[in-house]
Amino acid sequence: MDTQTDTAREAIAARVKELLESLGQPLLAPFLADWPLAYLRREIATARLPVLRWLPELVSGAAPFSADLVTAVCRAAPVLDWRQTYTTQDLEPAFLDNYGWSEIVGSVGPIQGERIACGFLILGPATCYPSHRHAAEELYLPLSGTAAWQQGDTQWRERAPGTTIHHRSEEPHAMSTGTAPLLALYVWRGANLAQKAQLDVYASLLVQE
Repeated sequence: MDTQTDTAREAIAARVKELLESLGQPLLAPFLADWPLAYLRREIATARLPVLRWLPELVSGAAPFSADLVTAVCRAAPVLDWRQTYTTQDLEPAFLDNYGWSEIVGSVGPIQGERIACGFLILGPATCYPSHRHAAEELYLPLSGTAAWQQGDTQWRERAPGTTIHHRSEEPHAMSTGTAPLLALYVWRGANLAQKAQLDVYASLLVQE
């Protein structure tokens, strides 16, 4: 991959770190403490997904605090590796057409991270990401689009861009978008960053009905 591409990816990682630091929240301190001190590059494949059709709407709907980062991510989208954790055996095609994520720092992203995995989640409009869980502690920061979030069996709450959302290890959580797509920054922290998220079985059955 050319130097310009590597530079663009590293610039995104640097913007993410600067943004998290600027929030000044104690909750973020452990995540930032585990951020890699040096950016070690890794060769990755690039892959596109149907959900990337929402990039123009994500740019136009970005909050002022995140506009520069959202623009940078959307411009760099063609040289990022967009992935899906699930298949049609798990969830219906309509969900998969409106879902995808790309890691920028971590165990599979272009920048290596040992205790941190950081990237971007996209959900299309009117899309419910059903209840799921994972071993890693997680932080979400919506950058563009307002969505409703549920943690455990609590009531759904709308979370606007700029709201930090914390999930403990193995805490069930779900997200649901309204009329606009969602772009959210995520950061995973833990010893086993390669472990995938697991759907709650009951939630998966409900979505497929």
